[in-house]
Amino acid sequence: MNDISGLGGLFAFVIGWFVAQAGKLIGDLIKNGRMSGREIFDCFFRSGGMPSGHTASFTGLTVFFMCQFGLFAPISVLSLCMTIIVVYDAVNVRYAVGEQGKMLNVMIMDRNYKKKKVKVVEGHTVPQAIVGGILGICIGLAMSFCF
Repeated sequence: MNDISGLGGLFAFVIGWFVAQAGKLIGDLIKNGRMSGREIFDCFFRSGGMPSGHTASFTGLTVFFMCQFGLFAPISVLSLCMTIIVVYDAVNVRYAVGEQGKMLNVMIMDRNYKKKKVKVVEGHTVPQAIVGGILGICIGLAMSFCF
């Protein structure tokens, strides 16, 4: 293990997230046309959408560690376990909470409650997680060749 392997893992994680978020932004620009600076910022830092930044970042980190240290090295196994938890949460828990938040907002508007809308934090669909995973694998492999 060399001293910069941790740095390579960090790069794989950050680049995975960055590329996924940039993909969301490009998709929104194609779909919606012009966007204000605030809309671009919000789009880049939002959760949910295609592809999954959570999946891309954690998969990139895991693949990098597996390439550098082996499939069953303790750091690789730990990273894989964390990836499974994060992807499961994004696809199941956060997705369900986001759908419930949308429904609550509809109910608030329909009944004219004097309450503010709840903030909706979106999760991911399975296809969004799959594309994020493919992206993460590619980034993890690329980073393993760089370090």
